[in-house]
Amino acid sequence: MKKIYSALWMVFLFGISMLSAQEKTITGTVNDEGGLPLPGVNVLVKGTTNGTQTDFDGNYSISADEGQILIFSYLGLKTVEREIGSSNTMNIVLEEDASQLDEVIVVGYGTQSKRNLTDNIAKLTADDIKEVQNPNFQNALVGKAAGVQITQTNGKVEGGINIRVRGAASISGDSQPLYVVDGIPLVDPLSDNDVFVPGAANATGNGAPTNPLLTLSANEIESIDILKDASSAAIYGARGANGVVIITTKKGKQGKANFALNLAQGFSQPTNKRDYLNAAQYIELFTEAGRNSAFFDPDEGQAFVEARFDRYAGDTDWRTGEVDTDWQEESFQDGYQTDVDFSVSGADAKTSYFFSGAYNNSAGIVRGNELEKASARINIDHKLTDKFKAGMNLSFSRAEIDRISNDNAFSTPLQAIAQSPLALTRLPDGTPNASTQYGNFLFDLDNSFFKTIIRRLTGKAYGEYKFTDYLKINSDFAYDFYSQTEDDYDGLNALFQSTSGQSTATDIYSENYIFSNYLTFDKTFNDSHDVNLVLGTEFNKINRRIGSVTSILFPSDAIPTVSSGAEVIAGTGIQRKSTFLSYFARATYSFDNKYLFKASVRRDGSSRFGKNQRFGTFPAFSAGWVLSEENFLKDSQTISFLKLRASWGQLGNAEIGDYPSRYLFSSFSYNKQGGLAPLQPGNDELTWEKSTQTDIGLEFGFFDGIISGEIDYYNKETDNLLFALPLPLSGGAATVNTNAGTLVNKGVEFVLNTRNASTENFTWTTNFNIANNDNEVTALANDNADVITGRNILRVGENLNAFYMIEYAGVDPANGDALYFLNTENTDGTLNRETTNNPNDAERIVAGNPYPEWTAGLTNNINYKNIDFTFTLQGQWGASIFNDAGRFESANGDFFDNQTTDQLRRWQQPGDITDVPEARLFEGNGTARSTRYLDKADFIRLRNISLGYTIPKNALKGVGLSKVRVYVSGLNLLTFTDFEGGWDPESTLDVNGPAQPGIAFYSAPPAKTITLGLNINF
Repeated sequence: MKKIYSALWMVFLFGISMLSAQEKTITGTVNDEGGLPLPGVNVLVKGTTNGTQTDFDGNYSISADEGQILIFSYLGLKTVEREIGSSNTMNIVLEEDASQLDEVIVVGYGTQSKRNLTDNIAKLTADDIKEVQNPNFQNALVGKAAGVQITQTNGKVEGGINIRVRGAASISGDSQPLYVVDGIPLVDPLSDNDVFVPGAANATGNGAPTNPLLTLSANEIESIDILKDASSAAIYGARGANGVVIITTKKGKQGKANFALNLAQGFSQPTNKRDYLNAAQYIELFTEAGRNSAFFDPDEGQAFVEARFDRYAGDTDWRTGEVDTDWQEESFQDGYQTDVDFSVSGADAKTSYFFSGAYNNSAGIVRGNELEKASARINIDHKLTDKFKAGMNLSFSRAEIDRISNDNAFSTPLQAIAQSPLALTRLPDGTPNASTQYGNFLFDLDNSFFKTIIRRLTGKAYGEYKFTDYLKINSDFAYDFYSQTEDDYDGLNALFQSTSGQSTATDIYSENYIFSNYLTFDKTFNDSHDVNLVLGTEFNKINRRIGSVTSILFPSDAIPTVSSGAEVIAGTGIQRKSTFLSYFARATYSFDNKYLFKASVRRDGSSRFGKNQRFGTFPAFSAGWVLSEENFLKDSQTISFLKLRASWGQLGNAEIGDYPSRYLFSSFSYNKQGGLAPLQPGNDELTWEKSTQTDIGLEFGFFDGIISGEIDYYNKETDNLLFALPLPLSGGAATVNTNAGTLVNKGVEFVLNTRNASTENFTWTTNFNIANNDNEVTALANDNADVITGRNILRVGENLNAFYMIEYAGVDPANGDALYFLNTENTDGTLNRETTNNPNDAERIVAGNPYPEWTAGLTNNINYKNIDFTFTLQGQWGASIFNDAGRFESANGDFFDNQTTDQLRRWQQPGDITDVPEARLFEGNGTARSTRYLDKADFIRLRNISLGYTIPKNALKGVGLSKVRVYVSGLNLLTFTDFEGGWDPESTLDVNGPAQPGIAFYSAPPAKTITLGLNINF
C-alpha cells in the first residue's frame, strides 16, 4: 500500500512540475504599420479572462501556457491571434482595418455605424483626397459620390466651386449645400446668391465669387460625409434642403508622436486651347467680309477693312506678315503649384492631439492670377476624469490672391483673344500697344493691381460629461471669423483710366457664433434592443460688415493707398445681422441588428423671414431591414449583406440674405440734405422654402463583400420657392420677395464596389457610381406665368432655368444667309418649321438644360508590393452650355474680333453646303443669340491619376524614418468631348447669378496639372 501511495504522490508532483514548466511570462511590443508603439492594446488569453493592456511604449507582459493563443485587439485595427510557442517574446504589428473605419459615419451631433444606417450618406476619407494637390480640395471629391455634382466655375485659382446634391433645388435661393466643419456650420459671407442691401455688391471686388472653403487645407481632413437624403439632413432643418457636407478634421491616434511631412511641386497648363485665325487667315476672311458688306460697294468695303488693318498694325507692314500675334498665348501662362504641409499627432490614455500646418503657392494658368495661402490647425482632446472630457479645435488661415477682372470685363486677359493678330502686344520700348481693337489688358497688368486677402479663424471649445455609461451631455461653443480685405488700384496708365490713378479699399467682416447643447442616451437592452436618443438646442448669430472707400487723383503710382488720393469720390458702409434659434431631437432604434428605425425633428426660427412666419418645423422618418440577418439568408454563401431602407422628411432653405422680408429704404442726398427713399417692399408672410424628400434604397454585398454597393431612388419636391416677384415699375421697386412655385428633382443612383484582387502582394479595388437627375418646374406665381431672364426661362413642365432662344437652321445654300426656324404656332397647334433669315421673325423655344441629367465616376486603386496606382474618371451627360462669346469670336467676320478657325468654312458661292454663313462685315449674318452657340457639354475626363512608390521599411532602418513615399500625380490630364462652344464643357461665366446658369463668356478652362510629391513619416 505504501508503494501505491508513493507512486501516486510522485505522479502528482510530476504533474505539478509539468504544469509549472508550461506556464510562463510572455513579453513583447505592439506597433502599428508605421513602426510606432501602440499603447492601450488589449491582450487576452483566448478562452480565459486573463488579460492586460500595453503601456505607453507599446510593451506588455502576460502569464500564459505554451500552446495557448493570445488575442491582440485595438479599435480601428485588425485583430491578431498568435499561438504561444517556445519563445517568451512575441512582437506584434497591427494593421488598419478599413472595414471597421468605414463603418463609422458622422451624422450630425453624433455618429452611427454604416451597417445600421437608414439614411443615404456618401462617405469619403482622407485617402480619397490626399493625392490631388490643388488649392481647392473639393476638386478631389469629383466623381467619388453618386448624385453629387462638383464643378469649378472656371480655371482661376480662387474660382468658385459649385456643389449640387441631387440637383438644383431653388430658384432665387442658394443651391449650395451647408458645410459643417467639426460641428461648425460655415457661412459664406459673400455668396453670389445672397440678396443683401443693394450697393453692397458694388463694394465687394470684381463681382466674381471666391471659393468659401479656399482656406481649408486637405491635410487637415479626416473624413467628409455628404448627407444626401432628408432623413440624414433633417437634423440641420432649415438649412439642409441642398444637402449637408460634414467635414471632420483629424485627431491624434494612440501611440508615440507621429510626424508627417509632405512636399509637392506641380506644373499646370490649360486643359484646352482653341484654334484662332493667324494673320494671313484674318486678312483673307475680313477682306472678304468687307467686300461682301451691304454697307459698301466691294472696293469701298475692301478699302475700309485695309484701313483697319493699317490701324491695328501700327508701324508694321501687315501685307508682308511682319506681325502674327497669338493673343491666346499672351493670355495664358504656364502655372505652378508648390505645396508643403506637416502634422504632428499622437495620443495617450487621456490626451489626444493633432497639430498641422500647410502652405500653398500657386500661379494660375491665366496671366496675373496667383494665390498664396497658409493655414494651421490645433485639435486637442483631454480626459479630465472618467466622466468629464474637454477639447478644442482651432484653425487659422490666410489666403492672398492676385485677382483679375471677371469674365465679362474688357480688361480680363482672356478677352484679349478678340484682338487682331496684326497688332503687336507691346511696342519696341516695351510699353503696351494702345492701337489694338479693344483695350489692351497689358496696361492693367503693368499699371494696376487687385489684391484680395482672406483671413479666417475658426474655433470650437467643447465639453462632454458622462452621467453614466449610456447618458452624456455635450456643450459646444464655436466661433467663425471671416475677414476679407480688397485693394484695387488703377494707375495713371491703367486701362480706361481717366484720372491720375484711382484706388478702392474694401473691408468685409463676418462673425458667426454657434452655441450648442445636447443630451445623448445610448444603451443596449437585453443584447437586442439598441436605443440612441439625442435632444438639443442651438443658437446661431451672424454679424456682417462691409465698408468701402474710393479716391482719385494720385501724385504717384508708388503710393497707391486710398489716403494718398486727393479726392474721395465714393464710400459705402453696410452692417447686417441674422440669428437662428433651433431645437432638435433624434431617436434611433435597432432590434437584433436587423430591424432599424429612426425619427428626427428640428424646429428652426430665423430672423430672415416675415414676422408671422419666423419658425418652421422639419420632421423626418426612416426605417431599414437587414434581410441578410434573417434565417432564410443568414447562411447564404452568396449574399453576405442585404439591407432595404426607406426615408421621408422635410427640409428648409434660408439662404436668401439677411433682410428679404423687411421694408428697406435707401438714403440719398437732395440739395445737400439727407433723405430716405423706398427700396424694397416688405413681406411679413415670407417663409422657408420647404423640400419634401422620399428615398428608397437597397444596399447589397456578395461573396463576403467582394462585391458591394447600393441602389437608390429619390423624389425631392421643393415648394414655397423663394422668388423675387416682378412688380410694376410705377410702384418704385422692381421686385418683392415672396414664396411662389414648386420644383421637383427625382432620380436614381447606383454604386458598385468590387474587390477585384486581394493577395499578400497585390490588391485591386474599384468604385463605380452613376446617377440620374431629372428636374421640372411644376408651379409658378401669377397663374404659372413664364419668367424669362436673359437666355433662361422658368416655365411649368420644363427644366429649371431651361435655355430659351431662337433655333438656328443653318445656311441658305443659294445666298449664304443665316436661317432660323420660325417656330410660330400653326392654327392646329403645331410649330411652323419654315425658315427665315430675319431672327426677329423667329419665336424662342426651350432648347436645352443647363444641368446634367447623368453624372458618373469610376475609381480604381491598385497596389503591388510597394507600388500604388489610382485613377478616377468623371463623366456627365445631358447639360448644355451657351457660349455668349460666340457672337463675337465665331461670327463669320461680322466685326473685327479675331475668329475661331471653323469660320473659314463659311459660305462663299451658291451651292456651298455649310453651317457657317457668308462673311459680311457689320451685317449680323447669323450672330443673333440662337442655338448656333448652344452646345452639348457631355464629357468624360481623367480627373486624377497617381503613381507612387513606398521605400521598403528595411531600407529605412537606422535613419529614424517610418515611411517614405514618392509619387507623381495628374489632374485633368485627358478630356473626351465633342464640345466646341468654348474652352471647356465645365467652365461658365463667373458673374452669373442663379437665374442664368450654363452661360460661358471667355470663361477660363480648368488647369491640367502634373505634380511630383514626397511623403515622409517619422
